[in-house]
Amino acid sequence: MIDKPLLAAVMALLTLSLVMDYSLSVYTVSHFGYNDFHFFIRQSAAVFIGFIAMVVLSKMNPDTWFTRVGLTLFLLSFLLMIVMQFLPASLVNAVGGAKRWIHIGPMSIAPVEFFKVGFVFFLAWSFSRKFMKSKKMNFIEEIRAYTPYLILFVVAVVIIAVFQKDLGQVVVLGATLMVMFLFIGSSMKFFFMLLSSAVLAVMTLIFIAPHRMARIKSWWSTVQNDILSLFPFEELQGLRVETTVKEPYQISNSLNAIHNGGFFGQGLGNGQFKLGYLSEVHTDFILAGITEELGFVGLTLVTLTLLFIIFRIFKIASKVSNPMYYLFSIAVGLLFAFAFILNAYGISGITPIKGIAVPFLSYGGSHILAACIAIGMVLMVSKKVPRDMHGNIL
Repeated sequence: MIDKPLLAAVMALLTLSLVMDYSLSVYTVSHFGYNDFHFFIRQSAAVFIGFIAMVVLSKMNPDTWFTRVGLTLFLLSFLLMIVMQFLPASLVNAVGGAKRWIHIGPMSIAPVEFFKVGFVFFLAWSFSRKFMKSKKMNFIEEIRAYTPYLILFVVAVVIIAVFQKDLGQVVVLGATLMVMFLFIGSSMKFFFMLLSSAVLAVMTLIFIAPHRMARIKSWWSTVQNDILSLFPFEELQGLRVETTVKEPYQISNSLNAIHNGGFFGQGLGNGQFKLGYLSEVHTDFILAGITEELGFVGLTLVTLTLLFIIFRIFKIASKVSNPMYYLFSIAVGLLFAFAFILNAYGISGITPIKGIAVPFLSYGGSHILAACIAIGMVLMVSKKVPRDMHGNIL
């Protein structure tokens, strides 16, 4: 028996995504002259295909199909990320020098969304074979054992952060990888070495990219007074950014939309900041749009539903005996958690905007389908969880 509460919670968020995509895209469809149902129809197609994928995967025998599906997803998405850099402009448009989508007729595919799921599967598959039953290693042995995975991750960083200019996805993958090292028994010394190296690498990727530096300065200009006031040292005042830095209007409008929502919201369809003040509000800023129209209550329900999804995934992970199933389920839960945190922090001004989609909510066929595939594989695994006669997890 599959985990029905998990499936129900996912479908609740996917249904809400259809409603909010229709409501929040009203300005965009008017501005570009699209049909009123343009985004709704495309998102509906993605949700329908994603639902079919979840159902099909959930009915498969994990002992036979889990590894086959995971490895195929990993190898195919990894190959697509490499090949797309050499495809002609008719198939891959470069936006700001970044090639992120492969266009096939009316569809656009973002291989990185599928690579995230494939990558954590590969880690779970390989870790379970090499480390789950191995003896405890010293620091030098850890470095030797884990270096191949770090090299693979560096290759992914180059493809995603340098060629696709998508640092947010790297942060999500990197955070998931580091936590997975802890779950297979790595030492805290190795973990903090990775953490310091990751911080240094992210800072390097920011400094070598002018658009990222501009985004950091734009974000810092909004929070510098609050932060520097906590440290009234003369030397730190040199960190202030000149007022000539362009005002981050997206953050300001996002915060205004959240504030305008109040406790119960303005009502479905009655949001004001979606009317040209927040670009792409149905994608990266969908949480701000939801909060304005459904209020703090609506945002709380969305957050609790996503937390419930993550909780069910972790609960399934804790009950399966196969270490590969265990690690994969943990990793999927981490992917969703880190993506939600980065998006929520970005739209509220706590951190710079990363362009990360909200799991199951943001508009976008690739991220919806990839998330549904991940859930389908977890549902496949959930059939291995011991249950009582009523179907409850023991």
